[in-house]
Amino acid sequence: MPTREPARPPGRHVPVRVPARRSFGDVLAGIGALIVLVALVGGVPYALLTYAGPPIRPELLDPGVWTGKVGHTTIMAVLVLMVWGAWFQLFVCVLVEVYAGVRRVGMPARVPLSGGMQFLANKLVSAVLLLFTAGAMVVPLVKLAPTPAAPPVTAVAYAAPIVEQTLETPKTKKVYVVQPPHGRHHESLWEIAEKCLGDGRRYPEIYRLNQAREQPDGTRLRMADLIRPGWVLDMPDDARNVHIVPADQPREQTLREHPGRAHVDRTEPRERGEAEHRRPGQQDGRHADRGEGRHADRGEHAERQDGKRAEQEDETPTDRQPVVITEAQGGDLTQYLAAASLAAAGLLLVLARRRREQLWRRLFGRRIVRPRDDAAQAEIALRLGSDAPGARVLDVGLRMLGAELAAQHRTPPVVYGAHLSARSLDLWIHPPDDDPPAPWTAADGGQIWRLPAHEGRHLPDPRTQPVPGPHPDPETPRVKGPYADLGIPPGRVPYPESRASAGEGRGQVGRAPYPDSRARYGGAHAADAGVRPGGAPYPGLVSIGTDAAGRVLIDLEAAQGLINVRGPQTTAALAALAVELATNLWSDRMRITLVGFGGELTAIAPGRVRAVGSLAEVLPELEAGAAPRAEVLTGRITGSPRSAHYLLSAVAPTHEEARRLALLARRDTAGYVVAGEVPHATWTLEIGDDGKARIAELGFEVEAQLLPRRHYQALIDLFRTAGRLEGEAIPEAEPLAGLHPPAVEIGILGPVEILGLPPLEEGRMELATELLVYLATHVGGVHPVVLGGVLWPRGVQDMVRDATIARVAEWLGPEHLLTDEAGRLRLGPDVRTDWALFRELVRRSRNDPTARAVLLEKALGLVRGPLLAARGPGRYAWLAADDLEYDVTAAVADAAHQLCELRLAHGQPDAAVAAVRAALLLAPDDESLWRDLLRATHATEDTVRLRAVVEGLTRRAGSHPYGGAMAPETEALIEELLPTWRIHVVRESSA
Repeated sequence: MPTREPARPPGRHVPVRVPARRSFGDVLAGIGALIVLVALVGGVPYALLTYAGPPIRPELLDPGVWTGKVGHTTIMAVLVLMVWGAWFQLFVCVLVEVYAGVRRVGMPARVPLSGGMQFLANKLVSAVLLLFTAGAMVVPLVKLAPTPAAPPVTAVAYAAPIVEQTLETPKTKKVYVVQPPHGRHHESLWEIAEKCLGDGRRYPEIYRLNQAREQPDGTRLRMADLIRPGWVLDMPDDARNVHIVPADQPREQTLREHPGRAHVDRTEPRERGEAEHRRPGQQDGRHADRGEGRHADRGEHAERQDGKRAEQEDETPTDRQPVVITEAQGGDLTQYLAAASLAAAGLLLVLARRRREQLWRRLFGRRIVRPRDDAAQAEIALRLGSDAPGARVLDVGLRMLGAELAAQHRTPPVVYGAHLSARSLDLWIHPPDDDPPAPWTAADGGQIWRLPAHEGRHLPDPRTQPVPGPHPDPETPRVKGPYADLGIPPGRVPYPESRASAGEGRGQVGRAPYPDSRARYGGAHAADAGVRPGGAPYPGLVSIGTDAAGRVLIDLEAAQGLINVRGPQTTAALAALAVELATNLWSDRMRITLVGFGGELTAIAPGRVRAVGSLAEVLPELEAGAAPRAEVLTGRITGSPRSAHYLLSAVAPTHEEARRLALLARRDTAGYVVAGEVPHATWTLEIGDDGKARIAELGFEVEAQLLPRRHYQALIDLFRTAGRLEGEAIPEAEPLAGLHPPAVEIGILGPVEILGLPPLEEGRMELATELLVYLATHVGGVHPVVLGGVLWPRGVQDMVRDATIARVAEWLGPEHLLTDEAGRLRLGPDVRTDWALFRELVRRSRNDPTARAVLLEKALGLVRGPLLAARGPGRYAWLAADDLEYDVTAAVADAAHQLCELRLAHGQPDAAVAAVRAALLLAPDDESLWRDLLRATHATEDTVRLRAVVEGLTRRAGSHPYGGAMAPETEALIEELLPTWRIHVVRESSA
């Protein structure tokens, strides 16, 4: 019945030819179908009532029928009931088909368990409806054929007849010319679809229109995430902000005649739904230009950071340019990277460790290098999307499960998939087992082991429990911890924001919610071996995407065979798998071999990732290192694991390589994911054009987790920036007019404070405070459109943004929130931050040697804690692309170093200690401060006090959430000042 219209060449309008009247055969078929329908719908129940009786006969109502002998009358009654049931099913199918036909809803709803019967009803109803529309009025209408990129159009057979007619249409088409990059920003199909079609999710339409078509440079579009400047792309008929050219015009000629952007029709109405949800930086489909207040194309940046762009627009860039995720700059970075919540949590942890190492080597007067352009937007997306609490539930929940199973001498079950939601962590296991360790519970007949989220958040980590066995020898080299391949040493679990939920800081450190669990962690076999249980039993769990309720993961090892990845976005899917595997925290030791892609991932996880060019390079090694599954699983949970190994290949294997891989995968515990057409794969991960990921063997269908080329490169650039050690100069601050107390003071050097204003009502204070902080730290002014993109990086309605700004203006007063001629907002001169006062005091200290110590002491007295401490989750993500965080940390540490040197030079070691400790409140990861503290404490000649500092520093380094131990320079200084420190530290840890 429903038929799909055939695809036609793009850009051509072809009239649909439909006969104007029905044939005599159609009329006869319709009459026959009507008779059959009447007989089935009305005749069958009449006959049943006449000759067989009602559906429920008295024989079935007799209670004795269930205990006595069954006679022929009872059997007949059951048969009659079955016939009535079949008729009722047919009747429902007819009703569904009639409703769909009369209301013209397109594809009818499916009636469960009625495949063949609904097909029959479909044919009969269609024929009858054709009969009743045969005499309908003839409408002279020509249907314009859709382009192949449009969704399939369903044409029902009972549609009204259309006269055969040809309409003369101009032979033109719409095209878009891919523009050269601005800095590191390259255009993508998502961005072009967002700009020209109003919805970035329509990019597959552009891809299908241009797939394999030759471009002016002789190349062809092969991958949806790889387009080049100078390409001329055919666009759907409803595209705007494009060029209109003759349909047969060569692309080379189009490029010569239209090298730049298309003229923007500013009178064009908004796309449907644009007012409801808009990407940050948009206002009615247009951007407000920050320099002169003029409007620009939606595809133009609302704010640019590079000076060259500013000069081209006849603008003078401010000394700190605000950064906003606009549709052309980073909107789709947020779309992909923020959705990878578990990968984002791992990436941020590794990134923070790299930043800590940068701080180790920071020079006086310089800040660490901060990311820019796409790299900065990538970090914003990671901060927005990171699900550290969920990653902790997954990590600690699996380790606790392994520890409990080890205590019971049980082998962990095969987990072929997992589902992580805000409510629970579900493991799909095989074979079913209805006896999981507490607090896990069984569901669905033991096929699912479930850990409620509220239980998982309070689980103690098995790795923090005391290790049974003899105390370690202080001279024995330290054993690498579970995250050694990520550069994170042994110690506390790296989830700083989850500590409070686990009972820390309330006198409950290490308290287990299940009284017997601590005794059971590491049973007799673990104690005898002197090893720590609680290893990661399922390191191969990796996200493939999300459904409506949460995140879906599969275990690459559970396939016990090859996993085949297919589809037009294969490389993007493999990159997403590789990045999450390389940074996940629910594994101990891991090796990832990437074939044909991903060599740059060594910048993120050099201890885990290696890249090779072909499968032939690694097959012999893999075959030599195969290990049986049961042995590996048991070793993981008892504390003696083997390294997990996973192979991801973007290169299709040859027939012989596929055969060897298949044999290897059946006897090895590793995971093998291979692109291309691989026969006899255990699982096939199909990535569709619609962005869906499907594994038919498991029944999974989710929104795929992908990492297209631009997003992948942004991550690489982000981590390369975190590896640069040369630093950047700290910009000079503009002098303040005076040091008199302001009318409104905003405190950011610690927990955020607003002094001089009454508190707002509950629920509005946090957003209003962030708005004030952003305006106060961007004194050049910020346009409301840019401000909306900063505060709502996922998008916001204009009316919500404007209402928030109006509410803050009323709260501040008109004298404190000003608007300049270009429409930019800025704070009045009587509003000041403690950071501005800090910079002014430090500036004056450089110009007044006699009062330098006093001024530096006053500046450090403003520090109350970490920058913007206790901010809410998801807030202040813009800090990742702003100078503020980097400037504050470096300036506070430098001021403390200067004051420490001055106090020591004047023989005041206690004052030097106080100065350094004040700075450590805000910059605890800057180890130059710890070295200053060691030197100042040593100058007091109090050995007990010095030993306490060393022990505190050692404990902090061992349990640091970001890992990294201590800088080599710090350890060398401790050796110089307190040669016996290692012995005391070992005794302290043993006690």
